[in-house]
Amino acid sequence: MPRYKLTIEYDGTSFVGWQRQDNGLSVQQVLEDAVFAFSGEEVRVGGAGRTDAGVHARGQVAHVELSRDWPIDTVRDAINAQARPHPVAVLMAERVSAEFDARFSAMKRHYEYVIIDRRPPLTLEFARAWQVPRRLDVETMHIAAQHLVGKHDFTTFRATECQAKSPEKTLDRLDVSRAGEAVVIRASARSFLHHQVRSMAGSLKLVGEGKWTPDALQAALDAKERTRCGALAPSCGLYLVRVDYP
Repeated sequence: MPRYKLTIEYDGTSFVGWQRQDNGLSVQQVLEDAVFAFSGEEVRVGGAGRTDAGVHARGQVAHVELSRDWPIDTVRDAINAQARPHPVAVLMAERVSAEFDARFSAMKRHYEYVIIDRRPPLTLEFARAWQVPRRLDVETMHIAAQHLVGKHDFTTFRATECQAKSPEKTLDRLDVSRAGEAVVIRASARSFLHHQVRSMAGSLKLVGEGKWTPDALQAALDAKERTRCGALAPSCGLYLVRVDYP
């Protein structure tokens, strides 16, 4: 059966997350319903990352198998037509081998977390960034972030309900930079623990406020205790921006 790789963008505000659930509408359900509407096939759309409720994507990747060999532009355009008016768009469809799996074939995932540090309320970025009312020290945040790069036991930055077999992950990149009022945290790794990026963002925000030092972030990591983590950053600021494959 022909297998297609889909690169997907979505606004996660109105969804219960990527994965199909009983308690509300998911991105996966929108895509599967759209495929059924144009092809008549009940399919499973497998994603590279199971983003939580409220998390957005600029470059989520998924795969789907169809019995008919559709042109790739037709697959993209037909899904987009049937997904309306939901804020989900297939940016690109590609033919891939039967061995390709959006989740298990992925070599690296790239996330961004966006903080807007200003006092006036957000309008254009409402529900798309975390608003912090005081200006953050981005330089110190970046210095602190480097303590988390590399292979570590990330128990401190792991959700209590995380189902990963091990708390050890290798973080390839964790950069903090400023673009105007936006403070952007960029994280890259082969895979992440549940809530890991949001947990790191919440702790780095404390560094930016001067409440934690870079050494305090190191101590939190070394403690390997969830209670030592800063407050979990809200989901609205998180974006899955790219997934790399061989």
